[in-house]
Amino acid sequence: MGRAMGLAGLLLGLVVVPAVLVSTSLRHGAPRTEAEPEPSGWELAADAVPEDSLWPLPQWVRTYPRQLQLAPSRFQLVHGAGSSAGPGCGLLQDAFRRYYEYIFGHSRRRTRGRRPLAARGEPELFQLQVVIEAGDPGCDRHPHLTSSEAYHLTVTEPVAVLKASEVWGALRGLETFSQLVHEDDYGSFLINESEINDFPRFAHRGVLLDTSRHYLPLKSILTNLDAMAFNKFNVLHWHIVDDQSFPYQSIYFPELSDKGAYSSNLIYTPTDVRLVIEYARLRGIRVIPEFDTPGHTQSWGKGQKDLLTPCYDRGQPTGSFGPVNPIWNTTYDFMAKFFQEISSVFPDEFIHLGGDEVDFSCWKSNPEVKEFMKKQGFGTDYAKLESYYVENILNIVSSYNKGQMVWQEVFDHKAQLKPDTVVQVWMANNYAHELSSVTAAGFTAVLSAPWYLDYISYGQDWKKYYSVEPLKFPGSEKQKKLLIGGEACLWGEFVDATNLTPRLWPRASAVGERLWSSSNVTNLQDAYKRLTNHRCRMLSRGIAAEPVFVGYCAHEARGP
Repeated sequence: MGRAMGLAGLLLGLVVVPAVLVSTSLRHGAPRTEAEPEPSGWELAADAVPEDSLWPLPQWVRTYPRQLQLAPSRFQLVHGAGSSAGPGCGLLQDAFRRYYEYIFGHSRRRTRGRRPLAARGEPELFQLQVVIEAGDPGCDRHPHLTSSEAYHLTVTEPVAVLKASEVWGALRGLETFSQLVHEDDYGSFLINESEINDFPRFAHRGVLLDTSRHYLPLKSILTNLDAMAFNKFNVLHWHIVDDQSFPYQSIYFPELSDKGAYSSNLIYTPTDVRLVIEYARLRGIRVIPEFDTPGHTQSWGKGQKDLLTPCYDRGQPTGSFGPVNPIWNTTYDFMAKFFQEISSVFPDEFIHLGGDEVDFSCWKSNPEVKEFMKKQGFGTDYAKLESYYVENILNIVSSYNKGQMVWQEVFDHKAQLKPDTVVQVWMANNYAHELSSVTAAGFTAVLSAPWYLDYISYGQDWKKYYSVEPLKFPGSEKQKKLLIGGEACLWGEFVDATNLTPRLWPRASAVGERLWSSSNVTNLQDAYKRLTNHRCRMLSRGIAAEPVFVGYCAHEARGP
């Protein structure tokens, strides 16, 4: 009865909501105006409403003026009636504990000035009931490309209801619910009655972390997985090894990290890798490992004799080595065993095989390679030799029932790709044309070219990332559907644990909203307001996100 009354009140109480949710109510975002105000006019307004912090903006939002109170001692996150998941669903149980802490935890230590619940007139919200509707909720599975992240959230007295087909949608809905709850100056927790229908625009929303140029401690990786969940990212592209170091500790080939890592304690053990994969899974995040070959492999050669190509000068070996040697059978024997391990260690259906920036000069200098080129009829086209190598690796990985991701050069050099290969477009020069070519050939694409976050500049560069329209490339509707998403890439030449998190957040948040929200969510001033609040929320949750611009966070002003 109380719930029915609440719904009636909800329908009677529909009014125009101030600030961002005026335009959010029944909208997919406001059109972007041509002339944006100068940054000096973008300091956060003192009267900003708490609902102004939804990030990324849901597909459909309706918020009402009626507020409900949440009492930390009574409010519960529970499994709703009819849910296919129950208390045995460890993933949701873990999420309930986590989100209770996000909603209330940082304030429990501070009771000074708190007003008793009865002193307020608002009715109380007692529960958020989570209902998983699919027969198999997915509690023990890993997320994958076609997992459903859609959810429907209704907040009304006395019980809020979150419905999702699979647990992955419930995780996204819990994040949204937590963003709707706000704390007033007296320590009361409030939420506006609301209804939200939401789903991601793109299925692949990734962050690339590079653990080769600088080793990233486990804690840094896990912290950024938390931040990814706060921004509804769902792929960690783990660029785990490169020229500089090989921190992945292989079970079959331990000498790769023994000799290729910076040091014996700067490695990721099998236990570490399992922890990252499980921590990510519990947040609805896939882990796609990248083992880039034939270039970017100097560190591999330290622990695997005869893997790399010997370089020559005037007919004599120089003692230096180039890319992986593509002409020896032992190379493919090694790769077959190595990728067999990787296929079993990493549960995701995709492995990223790299294939970018291969320097041909060493191959060109090597007499055995030149002889091989002649026998194969490649002439002097070393891109054909690269394709020969890549096709062998694709066949190996495919034999383990894994899909492949590659950088765009593999496509550009006309390697024979498997139909399900995902091509990652990273070169900023005319990336729209590249997307057009890749999708015209029938391949799935992921875009990262406009989102290289290792390039830094003075000012609010998030606007540049935010203003990208991924589907703005020549092509049919069928081609547009082949772009499955994008990635924010943070390469590690100048990044380690000291600056990883503030350099990534909230700049990557701009990419997160672009990949989640509707295509017409483009208003920069509206985004600025929400992003500023979202950055403060990340800060209160322990993410050292850098400021968007001048100002302060409400939780800082309240004191410890």
